[in-house]
Amino acid sequence: MITADNWTPDQPIVALHDVHKSFGENEVLKGIDLEVMKGEVICIIGPSGSGKSTLIRTINGLTPVTRGSVKVEGQEVHDPDLDKLALRRKVGIVFQQYNLFPHKTVLQNVMMAPVLVLRENKDEVRERARSLLAKVQLNGKEEAYPAELSGGQQQRVAIARSLCMRPDVMLFDEVTAALDPETVKEVLVAIKQLAGEGMTCVLVTHEMGFAREISDRVYFTDAGRIVESGPPAQIFETPKDPRTQEFLSKVL
Repeated sequence: MITADNWTPDQPIVALHDVHKSFGENEVLKGIDLEVMKGEVICIIGPSGSGKSTLIRTINGLTPVTRGSVKVEGQEVHDPDLDKLALRRKVGIVFQQYNLFPHKTVLQNVMMAPVLVLRENKDEVRERARSLLAKVQLNGKEEAYPAELSGGQQQRVAIARSLCMRPDVMLFDEVTAALDPETVKEVLVAIKQLAGEGMTCVLVTHEMGFAREISDRVYFTDAGRIVESGPPAQIFETPKDPRTQEFLSKVL
């Protein structure tokens, strides 16, 4: 058994085994098995209501599981004794909604968690935040407020904010779903650059072309189960399961 004490980087950095999640009598996840290796980019696709967002939120403990195991670097995420702050530092997440503080500048939004939660040196965090804003092509926007930015710019601020915690894994939960089509590309470019630098990424996405381009592996989910998984060429060109074939025929 892989535990936090014996985990090594050649073992899955994220591992879900027989994960079930119910909301009342509604079982949303029905025995999910999924592994992510360090540096991999995993895309989760499927119809709305198939459990994708619930699945990704179990990885950083935002959604507790009904039963099953979720581990990050060998540590059981849903252990009641787990240091949640340590987990949040390891696993960053970017949501569909940006959740920026409207009364704080872009730079202040990016700096807040490392300074206030982790108690890191403010000058060091400021330097890191500026570098991350440059990475997501937001030079010159440090003193702007969220209301002065486009949706795509706000989403890139949210990405920089999450990266400022220096996570080992990044989760993206349909981050382009609320964006104008013209601003989707700029967010996808930022994620692609991040993945190209070796960040471990797990993405829930409806952007099929992007999933095909960026993924090491694709998981197709339906009705709370993983129906099929494999390299993007296999999933998008020669899917084996009839349900995968049916879904892709409607979205490609």
